Amino acid sequence: MSTKGVIEMVILKIGRDMVLSEQAYSILVVMSVVVTIAVGPLLKLATTSNRGQASYQRRTIMWPDPNSELRMLVCVHNTRNIPSMLGLLEACCPTKRSPVFVFALHLVELTGRASAMLVVHDTTGSASSSDPQQLHKVPLGRSRHMIQALESYAQRAAGVTIQPLTAVSSYSTMHVDVCGVAEDNCVSLIVLPFHKQPTVDGDMQVINPAIHSLNQSVLANAPCSVAILVDHGLSGPSRMAVAQHAVHHVAVLFFGGPDDREALALASRMAEHPAVSLTVFRFIPGDDSATLPSMRRYGSNYSDEVLTLEEDEENEEQLDEAYITEFRLKHVSDETVVYTEKVSNNAEETVAVIRSMEGIHDLYVVGKGGGSSSPLTEGLTEWCECPELGPIGDMLASNDFNANASVLVVQQGMQEHEMAAGMVEESPRKPR
Repeated sequence: MSTKGVIEMVILKIGRDMVLSEQAYSILVVMSVVVTIAVGPLLKLATTSNRGQASYQRRTIMWPDPNSELRMLVCVHNTRNIPSMLGLLEACCPTKRSPVFVFALHLVELTGRASAMLVVHDTTGSASSSDPQQLHKVPLGRSRHMIQALESYAQRAAGVTIQPLTAVSSYSTMHVDVCGVAEDNCVSLIVLPFHKQPTVDGDMQVINPAIHSLNQSVLANAPCSVAILVDHGLSGPSRMAVAQHAVHHVAVLFFGGPDDREALALASRMAEHPAVSLTVFRFIPGDDSATLPSMRRYGSNYSDEVLTLEEDEENEEQLDEAYITEFRLKHVSDETVVYTEKVSNNAEETVAVIRSMEGIHDLYVVGKGGGSSSPLTEGLTEWCECPELGPIGDMLASNDFNANASVLVVQQGMQEHEMAAGMVEESPRKPR
């Protein structure tokens, strides 16, 4: 109230009637107006600066300490999203040594004249909001069943802490709530459900077109890594928790780039689960592939832009090689982890190799940008129905592919380039 100048004007009005002269009154009014105008931008600058200084560095899953806490923001729209999200959470292998803190955000569309709000649920099932008078308007009934399922899982699983929340807003601004919760709570990974869900006959049906736009907005504005889960019946946590042998076959399609490295980092964590069998397929260009499409892309403008592009590609290749080597050394004695290389010369051969995997795996983990600039997938982008999944993720999620395999498409968030550059001091030797 003080910064808005309301109290000052009341006091100055009383002071003018009692002791203040017109000149003193005018000076004080001008000062109040100046303070009122300046306080808004100054407060915004101060809060933005503090947030920037206290911004978390772990915006991705790729981090030197694998035993540190992984903070995830899991978004759900309805009860059908709960089993697959819990299955994915269990596959991430939460333990007391490597815990997972989950912010479960129920996204509710704002209807009528209700006010947009963010509701934080405590462990007893009650809720708190910044606007207590609006709490009776929050559709807590739809959130209650989800909260009970999440907390029931958290009580059974070791190393899992779940904080339920409900965001009530319009779909046009809902991405602001998602990104805000992620940044305020130092989240490393946001998991979003796909805007399509499987039907009884195996086809994919659009639930709400607004969810499609929401996912695209989150991908464009997220401060951390983002994953979109295309669910085709992902195994629930109860089945994985009691399994003595691998019941969940995960495949990583690695073409190279930051998104693929992030996908491999997440899959590497999944490989720690005793019920998960991981296979990494690394696609390598063959001798007949067009490894340098720069002349065709730029024509006669073969100049410094092409040289810069080539340098960036070389840096990415070095980062890929370093991280692949690190991954293989980490799982060198793990029999449930298989690394294999697939040679391909063009997009047709790549599609043929991927189609040969149908019916083998339960979950495919791919990077959104994986293969988008590679000659191995050239032309696939033109056929993408859902660009937010990337060329490979879109193909895996299509009705033409295996309808029983779920797909997790990962986009790496803002990363520290110094950290990435430190991984490529020298290209290490491949392990046997």
